[in-house]
Amino acid sequence: MSMHVGPPCSCVVQKGDSVKIGQVIGESTGALAVPIHASISGTVTSVVKEVASSGRSVEIVVIESDGQMLFDETLSPPVVTDKASFIGALKASGLVGLGGAGFPTHMKMQPPAGKEPDVLVINAAECEPYISVDFRQCVEHPDEIIEGIRHVMTYMSIPKALIGIETNKPKAIEALREEIKKRKETAIEVIPLKTRYPQGAEKMLIYALTGRSVPTGGLPHDVHTLVLNVTTVRYIAVYLKTGMPLVRKTLTIDGSAVKNPMNVDVPIGATIPDVIEATGGLVSDPGKVIMGGPMMGVALDRLEASIIKQNNAILVFDEADGSTPIETPCIRCGRCVSVCPMRLMPTTLDESVRNRDVADLNQHHILDCIECGSCNYSCPAKRYLVQSIRDGKIMVRAAKAKEASQS
Repeated sequence: MSMHVGPPCSCVVQKGDSVKIGQVIGESTGALAVPIHASISGTVTSVVKEVASSGRSVEIVVIESDGQMLFDETLSPPVVTDKASFIGALKASGLVGLGGAGFPTHMKMQPPAGKEPDVLVINAAECEPYISVDFRQCVEHPDEIIEGIRHVMTYMSIPKALIGIETNKPKAIEALREEIKKRKETAIEVIPLKTRYPQGAEKMLIYALTGRSVPTGGLPHDVHTLVLNVTTVRYIAVYLKTGMPLVRKTLTIDGSAVKNPMNVDVPIGATIPDVIEATGGLVSDPGKVIMGGPMMGVALDRLEASIIKQNNAILVFDEADGSTPIETPCIRCGRCVSVCPMRLMPTTLDESVRNRDVADLNQHHILDCIECGSCNYSCPAKRYLVQSIRDGKIMVRAAKAKEASQS
């Protein structure tokens, strides 16, 4: 019941209930939450608490398929006439950012007064290794992508849109440009970007496309920009056309232990072993399983996890490729500093985390870290810098919450 950054949904089904595809099984409980819908038809066999891939204990609804894949008869395209009904439709659809962040899309459409966007930035960079979901969406569904962009521009009153995509994806660039030309869209532009990591990071992308710098601690609306993933805008078009909520996810299955690497379209909630088996299985015992990309993904302690809305890849590596390096003392080489796209000092942050020095963490802008993993990758001492910084962020936020409660 937790597939977004906000509070978990409240389960509205119980053991023995019959459900159909598109039926609500989890109601949103706050502004930062979106409903969860059944992705298959069948019978609810249990509602249990389990530890999810995020490490949090969450409520899980288990549905036994009836093998018929029946749709909820009440589903129909939403009636959208203005900004308010557009935002309402997005929330009802269960849509979150499909690039991996899981931030409810309808909340992005509600910037503070005076910070309305004047440019829509579409993230099609997909800079993480292995993952090719967004690329295939651009090649196969450019019509729905441009249609979704036009919907957002119309209802949000945004005059122009910029699609950022790396130059190593010429087929995608060509497909999008052809569709724009076909529709005679003069306010939508595809901008090829240098192929480098992390080109798709939100703040990096905004600067590359607009020249605007998001301030420390700021968000895209602080520079009058709305950023959406390219697959997200495609889904907006699909939902407004069909009324089918977000119940399926396209993701990349890859890694040295995977027999047939490929992109698959699966029901949300499908188990990872079932998805891997559908691709042809594994060629060796898994040494490491990563949900997401190799740089920013989460390593799983077991295969028995389920696909959720934020997933864009499952990578399974053999024991040789999946081995965890032994951490050794920092040698002060400065590589982590030179590769940091946010111009932070990872080694200093790591030291401050170990000393539990919250003031120093704030002074060195730990919350500006985007956790891209560049520091980890470049470190010859194999320091676990990203994990350390994540721990530091928890410390800083806990200190701020304590201070707020006492004021």
